[in-house]
Amino acid sequence: MSPMSPMNTHHLTPDRMALAQRAQAAKTLGELAHECLLRPVPDGDRWVVAGDDPTVAWTFAARRLPLDHWQVDPGSIRRTVGGAPSVVDAQQLVLDLREQLGLSDTVLPTYLEEVAATLAGRAWKLRPDAPTSAELADADLQTVEAAMTEGHPCFVANNGRIGFGVDDYLAYAPEVGPRVHLEWLAVRAEHAVYAGVAGLEDQRALLSTQLDDDERDGFEKVLRDRGLDPRAYLLVPCHPWQWRNKIAVTFAPQVASDDVVHVGTGRDAMQPQQSLRTFFDLDRPERHYVKTALSVLNMGFMRGLSAAYMAVTPAINAWVDELVRTDPVLEGLGFEVLREVAAVGYRHPLHEQHGPSPYQKMLAALWRESPTSRLGEGERAATMASLLHVDAAGCSFAAELVARSGLEPRAWVARYLRAYLEPVLHCFHAHRFVFMPHGENVILVLRDHVPVRVLMKDIGEEVGLFDTAREVPEEVRRIQADLPEHQQVLAIASDVVDCFLRFLAAALDEAGTLAADDFWAEVAACVEAYQSAHPELAASFATHDLFAPTFERMCMNRLQLRDNQQMVDLGDPSSALQLADPLPNPLSAHRGSTR
Repeated sequence: MSPMSPMNTHHLTPDRMALAQRAQAAKTLGELAHECLLRPVPDGDRWVVAGDDPTVAWTFAARRLPLDHWQVDPGSIRRTVGGAPSVVDAQQLVLDLREQLGLSDTVLPTYLEEVAATLAGRAWKLRPDAPTSAELADADLQTVEAAMTEGHPCFVANNGRIGFGVDDYLAYAPEVGPRVHLEWLAVRAEHAVYAGVAGLEDQRALLSTQLDDDERDGFEKVLRDRGLDPRAYLLVPCHPWQWRNKIAVTFAPQVASDDVVHVGTGRDAMQPQQSLRTFFDLDRPERHYVKTALSVLNMGFMRGLSAAYMAVTPAINAWVDELVRTDPVLEGLGFEVLREVAAVGYRHPLHEQHGPSPYQKMLAALWRESPTSRLGEGERAATMASLLHVDAAGCSFAAELVARSGLEPRAWVARYLRAYLEPVLHCFHAHRFVFMPHGENVILVLRDHVPVRVLMKDIGEEVGLFDTAREVPEEVRRIQADLPEHQQVLAIASDVVDCFLRFLAAALDEAGTLAADDFWAEVAACVEAYQSAHPELAASFATHDLFAPTFERMCMNRLQLRDNQQMVDLGDPSSALQLADPLPNPLSAHRGSTR
């Protein structure tokens, strides 16, 4: 199929787009109401949101669940103008509400493009041959990975991927499940940085496990044939899109001077993961994930990788891994991290001379351990994002797992919370240490359809240490975050409870598997059981009270609506705090209750 073939747009049909529009509008109304950007008014058994133009109204039916979750029925949505019905269009919804949403003239056009791209992705995911939740219940890690339909649960415009054309979408989008061969570049070591954990301090030691010998020799031969010394270069795996669209153009002088040399295409077929720029080795699953720089704008960030971060990433991972492996509580829970064991980055000799910019993050990569080596007999892995997955027929993947497990729903949820929530709680209370533990960053280990433990990933960029007085190695200091003590609990209350468990509660409730109130009772029981087992941490439990009547409402979409080019300053955690009305805490009512 040629890049210009009309078959590249075969998924963009009126029927699929109409369904995508309603699903997208439902998410927009629900999440923006949750963030108090919209305040729907009751009208009988429906809700009404007035547009900036008072003659425009959006009405819908929704169920209100704990944590101020709006479960909007896509089929119920109506738009009227002066009382006359109009087409349901998710981009028009944004335009109708732009003043209420505070969308500036700068942000609005790009945001509309992100919504359009998200709609296109939804249309693809509605293909008739998409696997059902029942089929996914016994599927392997990569089949489940490619089947995910939602993206980040909180963000409305979560599949923008600005920079990808339609042929790029079909070639590289995670939900397409393509087989991708990475490009390999050699960069002059004097302008680059490489770092590895103990035993991998030399890149050749790493590459001996990640490339076949003849493949690596072939790359070096390209250099020798050009009269270049392979010992003066480091190898960088590069996303094919990045090579064609950025490096070969933006770095053209460096390519011409042999500072950057294309040495070949990787032999192994790789599958892009939900994070878009990370790849899993399909031919050799025991080999590491490869995370590449990708100058595509997606969900508030240009998805580059900085050489400066790469220089300390292995050290941070080694420190985190040591903390986790030497804690007997975490060991007892089977909690592990997938280390980013090596990283490489190119420092552009000109762009390094000016202030921070995406141009300094265009050519870098890291290697992360594969979960396949962590699985025992009878175990399989799945992205935790799958627990929020609902197939085209409306069937919940989590509900399917519960049904197949043979456990009572509350017992299944209790097992899951012990595997996932308890280690996150322990890291926070015992070590003042936090992850970004949303669904895509966590690998579930399942046995007989029940989560038994979890593997945490995306360590180098996403972890934080609130104990700023703790002595840590110089390379690790970057993760120390000076956040006000009263806001530190949001690392659990928002990142875990609101941004993930809220959606799982809704999915199980909607499926008729477990009422949301019973789900939150089980979460409360998990927190209390952990606290009872660790009386030595009572001071932390009191300071960071997960049973408070309310907690601050962090608003993810407000960040993207404010600035969808650079949503957060990664060096300043407080820049991620966009707060609204206090959020009623569903755990509070269940404190001290019995199962």
